[in-house]
Amino acid sequence: MLPITRNSSLLADMARRLPDYRRIPLATRLAGATAVVAIAALARLAFPVMGLPYLMFIPVLMAVGFMLGFWPGLFATVLATVTACYLFVGEPYSFQLTAEQWTAGVLFLVVTGGIVALCAALRRSLGQLHKVASSLEQRIEERTRERDQIWQASPDLLCTRRPDGHFVSLNPAWVRVLGWSKDDLRRQPFHYFVHPDDRDATLAAFRSLQEGEVVQGFENRLSHRDGSYRWLSWNSVRRGELIYSTVRDVSAIKEQAEALRQAEGLLRHSQKMEAVGQLTGGLAHDFNNLLTGITGSLELVQTRLGQGRVEDVDRYLNTALTAATRAAALTHRLLAFSRRQTLDPRPVDANTLITDMLDLIERTVGPSIRLRTALSPDLWATRCDFHQLESSLLNLCINARDAMPDGGELTITSANLQLDEAAAKRAVLMPGDYVEIAVADTGTGMTAEVAARAFDPFFTTKPMGLGTGLGLSMIYGFAQQSEGQALIESQPGKGTRVRILLPRHLGPVEPQGEAEQAGERRASAGHRVLVVDDEPLIRMLILDVLGELGYEALEAADGAGALKVLRSDAPIDLLISDVGLPGGMNGRQLADAARELRPGLKVLFITGYAESMAVGNHALAPDMHLMIKPFPMDALAARIEAIVDEPARPGA
Repeated sequence: MLPITRNSSLLADMARRLPDYRRIPLATRLAGATAVVAIAALARLAFPVMGLPYLMFIPVLMAVGFMLGFWPGLFATVLATVTACYLFVGEPYSFQLTAEQWTAGVLFLVVTGGIVALCAALRRSLGQLHKVASSLEQRIEERTRERDQIWQASPDLLCTRRPDGHFVSLNPAWVRVLGWSKDDLRRQPFHYFVHPDDRDATLAAFRSLQEGEVVQGFENRLSHRDGSYRWLSWNSVRRGELIYSTVRDVSAIKEQAEALRQAEGLLRHSQKMEAVGQLTGGLAHDFNNLLTGITGSLELVQTRLGQGRVEDVDRYLNTALTAATRAAALTHRLLAFSRRQTLDPRPVDANTLITDMLDLIERTVGPSIRLRTALSPDLWATRCDFHQLESSLLNLCINARDAMPDGGELTITSANLQLDEAAAKRAVLMPGDYVEIAVADTGTGMTAEVAARAFDPFFTTKPMGLGTGLGLSMIYGFAQQSEGQALIESQPGKGTRVRILLPRHLGPVEPQGEAEQAGERRASAGHRVLVVDDEPLIRMLILDVLGELGYEALEAADGAGALKVLRSDAPIDLLISDVGLPGGMNGRQLADAARELRPGLKVLFITGYAESMAVGNHALAPDMHLMIKPFPMDALAARIEAIVDEPARPGA
């Protein structure tokens, strides 16, 4: 562009120096043309030796066309032709010409007229070029002024740098933002001012620029003269031997983002404390009721025994056991909601589970509610805790019954679901195959606000004393912990549908065992069991159960004590261990160490809370079993006998 602009300026200067013939009257220009032709004729007469009669007229006519315009040039051409024919072509001072001479004169008139027209057109073009050049110069000057104003007034930092990192040009914003003078900034490579933690990333981005890549939105920190740092966002590109950058100070945005993050943290903490307050308030209410039933019943038992009256002791003991059982269910629901309960996942055929529960559900919901099922005949298997799924299904049916006080229809369905990315995103799940179990009712339904809080712990719309508000929260926690989801669809007056989505299991489904159920026991002698639990009361109870079974029992309070026993020569048929143990070794780690010392050792974990998740969602090794606290002593005895008597499995 620079050579074109320079040539245009030279032509414009030439056109600017010539007078504008349009401002001269035509008559004056014609007179001038006549005078010029006359001078040319006199000059030709002064050189009679010249053989070409028209030679002197050609440059003169070109000058007239260029200086005075087309019409004076054409007039001068005709006049010069006539003058040459009269004075120089034939006999001087006569028009006695041959045909060839007249033809030559006409040709001179035509050719020279064309040349004059070209000269006049050139002059007009130069005039137009002068206008264009003047306009271009004005626009360049305006653009330069605008650029200078933007360069000076821009709040963004503008700069050019050499490939070695030194600044070439800097706008005043650099001084305003960083406090350094332009000389200070030019003296060192720019990365000298970069925060040490950002230097490697900055040099990597600079190398990308040197290789021709465009860098956009790169952020780093540059030092201020006062020792602080400013966050800058760079957009840079290399052109030739220079790197051009526009840089924005984003320190305020960073500070606002940090303040927003802290405010969100405070808000989450406040919401968490509100939820904890609601949780502990409801928990305290329900546990106080249950503890009152337990302690009151035991005090009355103690009083009756002191008085020698035993007729009501069984009733009070049953009341205490009932309250304790309800307290255990309450803790399980709390752990389910928090997704910290210990699960015993196994392959489950949901259709079989539903079918086996239909009689119980019918008795629970009563005759006023019609029970209907729509089960997929080719339902996939799923993997979850069998008993938690039973409990969840029963809870949903009880909720549906309570939502239909005047009767209605309760529908249990099962289906296979294949969730693509969009559907999985809506359900907050990973894409894949899932088994859906849904319970729908035709009851009162819920508003959107109530449905949004339905999974919250201790949230219930039932009257005081008719519900703890933990049923749906337990179902939600169980589904989440099983890598699934629980969803609610409800409208006021149109009923509610709760869906439990559980991941598909591709392996075979084994029949559900009855090991947890109390059964008739047979005495077995000669077996030795090691019991490991940090709670003396629990060890005492388990040792008493083992004594009734005729087993010999050893005990330890932690993993270190258990390992001492395991390293001895004492024969051990079964290890019973809590999962959460003091001393840095949990129950699963103890079991793994025990089976290194004694390959094939059978293990029974007893736990209500898997502190390190060593047991629960992870598959148990062969001959490893699990029972969840609290449990009936009869169920524990039956489970111990079943484990001890069953043959060792391969790989144990």
